[in-house]
Amino acid sequence: MSVQIPAYLELVDFVAAGSTPDEVVNFRPSTEARERFACLVEKEKDSLLTPEEAAELGHFLELEHILRMAKARARLIVANRHQA
Repeated sequence: MSVQIPAYLELVDFVAAGSTPDEVVNFRPSTEARERFACLVEKEKDSLLTPEEAAELGHFLELEHILRMAKARARLIVANRHQA
């Protein structure tokens, strides 16, 4: 794992803090993480990624997928709580 991947630590810290379903629904990565992701996507479009950057982009995409799944589950939990 590269030092350039603060998104991992952000997500680990967020989960470790005992996040609630509402907090999961509202979670957004930091500006720094979002900007790094956007930079990697731009470089990928221009075929300028180094192998390390390609791996980093892959990690970002995995994290995004996990976060989307967690948010979907959290929305169901919140919706069910409001219906009860």
